[in-house]
Amino acid sequence: MSQRNHRGTACVGALLACATAFGGALASPAVASPASRPATPPPVSDFKGVNWADPRDNYADDAVVPSGLSTTDNYATTYAKSKAIITGFSELGANTVRLPVNPTSVNGPFWKSYRGAIDAATAKGFKVILGYWEADNAKDGKIDDQATWNQMWARITSAYAHNSKVYFEPMNEPFGYTAQEWTDVAAQWVSTYRKVPRDRMLIGGYKYSEDVKPVCADPRLKGTRLALHNYGFWHTDWTSVDQWKADFKARIGDCASRTILDEFGASMTTGLDYNGPVGTSNEVAYIQAATDTIRELGLGSVYWPGLRNGDTYSLTTLQGTGTKLSLKLNNQSGLDRLHYAWKQ
Repeated sequence: MSQRNHRGTACVGALLACATAFGGALASPAVASPASRPATPPPVSDFKGVNWADPRDNYADDAVVPSGLSTTDNYATTYAKSKAIITGFSELGANTVRLPVNPTSVNGPFWKSYRGAIDAATAKGFKVILGYWEADNAKDGKIDDQATWNQMWARITSAYAHNSKVYFEPMNEPFGYTAQEWTDVAAQWVSTYRKVPRDRMLIGGYKYSEDVKPVCADPRLKGTRLALHNYGFWHTDWTSVDQWKADFKARIGDCASRTILDEFGASMTTGLDYNGPVGTSNEVAYIQAATDTIRELGLGSVYWPGLRNGDTYSLTTLQGTGTKLSLKLNNQSGLDRLHYAWKQ
């Protein structure tokens, strides 16, 4: 996610049903069950999801660890915790989760247990988007280290290329590259991992993944999905729904059928009513425009975040201890808008 500041800690909303702890022993790690490629790949509108993020905003010098998980947990514990959290996401109406990866989390010892989160999600029938984040000590919008990045993707695709529920996003917000440089990097990645079907690749848009048109236009990337980001804090003075809708459409062009808005979000712990009149709130205008656009254009969408400890944008708050975890909804009107976007 792009730079921003959060305010407020109050939570509202009803408690979602608690998922019970995973029972029984589980191999560590279990081999991901291969899944054949669907005869017809799902349209982007079938991606109805949330991000599950590290409290550090996924920029980590060490292993990236989604909220509620720990590098000290084994595969079975990670699977159990993840099963509970994914159940909570499912109760929101989601069928997709976006998870962060980096070289330390994949090339190091955490990968053995972290796979439990991916496997728990796919076992629930979720689509899983795995996206690469830079380290916090870099944050220049470029791949930190080519060799370890290559090693990471080789390991991930070796494990999950044959699982049709798993999708791959080579880089989150590649803002350090020009449009030509980024499409060159992306095209090389697509060529390298050609065993992955193109419809399971998400190529981020230009800069902060904010404009998919240059990626969409590159013939080398034909058949891939496109990852778009857009946030209300980018234009804090905009309080017109129509202005925001025009902004979304300008970033998409004629590429809606390939586009998944896999980061968008606003304050969910400050009491805003996203069903009410816009008034002077740029956030209400933005969320109404985003969800209107998703529904109108049939975009895929992955809200930022479904769960991130300490984030005022988080749709839920994590409750419970150990593997007995549940999610508390922070803003019913925010969820209502997602349901509208998802046609639920």
